[in-house]
Amino acid sequence: MFNNLSDKLDKALHVLKGHGKITEVNVAETLKEVRRALLDADVNFKIAKNFTNTVKEKALGQDVLTSLNPGQLMVKIVKDELTELMGGESVGINLSGTPTVILMSGLQGSGKTTFSGKLANYLKTKKNKNVLLVGCDVYRPAAINQLQVVGEQIGVEVYAEVGNQNPVEISENAIKHAKAEGKNVVIIDTAGRLAVDEAMMTEISNIHKAVNPQETLFVVDSMTGQDAVNTAKAFNDILNFEGVVLTKLDGDTRGGAALSIKSVVDKPIKFIGTGEKMEAIDVFHPNRMADRILGMGDVVSLVERAQEQYDEEEARKIQKKIAKNQFGFDDFLKQIQQIKKMGNMKDLMGMIPGAGKMMKDVDIDDDAFKGIEAIIHSMTPGERTEPRTINASRKKRIAKGSGTSIQEVNQLLKQFTQMSKMMKMMQGGGGRQMMQMMKGMGK
Repeated sequence: MFNNLSDKLDKALHVLKGHGKITEVNVAETLKEVRRALLDADVNFKIAKNFTNTVKEKALGQDVLTSLNPGQLMVKIVKDELTELMGGESVGINLSGTPTVILMSGLQGSGKTTFSGKLANYLKTKKNKNVLLVGCDVYRPAAINQLQVVGEQIGVEVYAEVGNQNPVEISENAIKHAKAEGKNVVIIDTAGRLAVDEAMMTEISNIHKAVNPQETLFVVDSMTGQDAVNTAKAFNDILNFEGVVLTKLDGDTRGGAALSIKSVVDKPIKFIGTGEKMEAIDVFHPNRMADRILGMGDVVSLVERAQEQYDEEEARKIQKKIAKNQFGFDDFLKQIQQIKKMGNMKDLMGMIPGAGKMMKDVDIDDDAFKGIEAIIHSMTPGERTEPRTINASRKKRIAKGSGTSIQEVNQLLKQFTQMSKMMKMMQGGGGRQMMQMMKGMGK
């Protein structure tokens, strides 16, 4: 996420992080590099220029040159301005109305249908809402089928009228159906085109007038950069939408859309899509995104994702098993499943301060745990419960059954034993012993 922009901003600010004398000349040179980094990220030229001018004014106004930590203060100013550029603070979704009607808009290929499913899943699981998805893309043959597949996947009803080519009528009928069935949120997935055209804008404007939605969201592919911003402006002129959704932020994103869109249309980014899974949706927090762009990580979001997967009762059971030295591979497998639910592995690594930079050239597969899971599934129930029973012949059988090598099986068993010992140490008063051991390792 924004790897190229992060690298270039890091290089630009390097001299101001304590690696040289801070002068008015190299502050100007640094901001020139910052502007170049923003332009390379496909940020609008005027926005990039205004950004660096504002940073320079604030830097000179806050006496950065004579500060005890000039580099840190400069980075803070850049971070604050990045946050402001992206909207300043997060803006929630409006869920008033009975039912709440949410209209999805955007070009074809922006990820509208997939995101409609993600939003439905988010509102169902996080906000405890009874959601109805509505298929109003009557032109793309597979659109309604795609929405039905998504709906089945997340357990949400999909309303569609096969053969009806009037999206206004479909959306009105869907709202009547939602009221009759006690649905409190209706998400309408509309048709997109390959480019903005009059017919498209007229159609979505007619739907908007007919259903009077509480939220109209503009979905944009973040990889399209400045084109996305121009399209957003065209849609906003017609619909006056409430917020923006940035999809495909897990891809090779330059960042121009995220950094420019608020300034151009004066509408907040409300959600971001960070992967293909239905759970890969995040509320957009400008301050957290600024931290990530500057390589500071996003520990708050990481903790929030972990808390969502945290099961207190399961945690107590695990704690008892660790205390009794009964923690086995079945328990380990459950922990892996919880980690996988937290999202894309590379995205998670990017939330750890410093880790994103270290891992930028490392390809972390979403199926990173596949080999471990295969090895565990190739064990008998008894072997999973008591790994110490796994001898040489059993290792050979497990390796063959999982499509791995005996060395990989040995490595997993060794790591599992070390992890079990560390977890045991952390029980009760063993925390002090654990700290002493870690200090020894550090020395």
